Amino acid sequence: MTDINTSVATATAAAAQGSSSATSTASGSAGLTSDFETFLKMLTAQARYQDPLEPIDSTEYAAQLAQFSMVEQQVQTNDTLTALFAQMDSSNMASLAGWVGMEIRADTPVHFDGKPVTVSPGVAQTADAAYLVVTAADGREIQRSAIDLTGDPVQWAGVDESGAPFANGVYSFSVDSFRNGTEITPVTTEVYGRISEAQFKDNAVVLVLEGGPSVAASEVSALRQGG
Repeated sequence: MTDINTSVATATAAAAQGSSSATSTASGSAGLTSDFETFLKMLTAQARYQDPLEPIDSTEYAAQLAQFSMVEQQVQTNDTLTALFAQMDSSNMASLAGWVGMEIRADTPVHFDGKPVTVSPGVAQTADAAYLVVTAADGREIQRSAIDLTGDPVQWAGVDESGAPFANGVYSFSVDSFRNGTEITPVTTEVYGRISEAQFKDNAVVLVLEGGPSVAASEVSALRQGG
């Protein structure tokens, strides 16, 4: 029994040394791989310093070897999953490139550069009056104008009452709905903005619009070709 245990221990120690050497040449070893190396060292030390008069029980040792095999397989599985995720990320990034230049509709500020902005106003169903409210980047309300109650898209020209254009910059849009002179619960107002960049951030797709505003892809309600 001792000879068998000694042979197995020797083979395990050799495997541990080989694995340790390979690990020392790799970069970024952490997590489960680190636990795997620790397990090998403990198993080797247990075999090396066992009492010859009371050797490790073969059943217990076999169970430890089975555990060793399971940990090794888990490490290999994690490596495979990491490689697959890397391939998926590359594929996703390639597909996201097709979004650049398109226009998305979402509840987000947009950059005004002198061209009209398409607004999809959120008008409450029970409203008898509604106003499109335009707010500058610093939070100032710069314009308020009455709109139809249909909720059909409107074009914000970006000019004041005298026809003078507003300065280029980022603006936000909302709708104040009223019934019998009392303001009622607002409905989300969305605008169209052109995508200048698509990126992964915190395991989510983020779309950066022209002028700097960004919006999560999950918050986009429509997508169209850029005009």
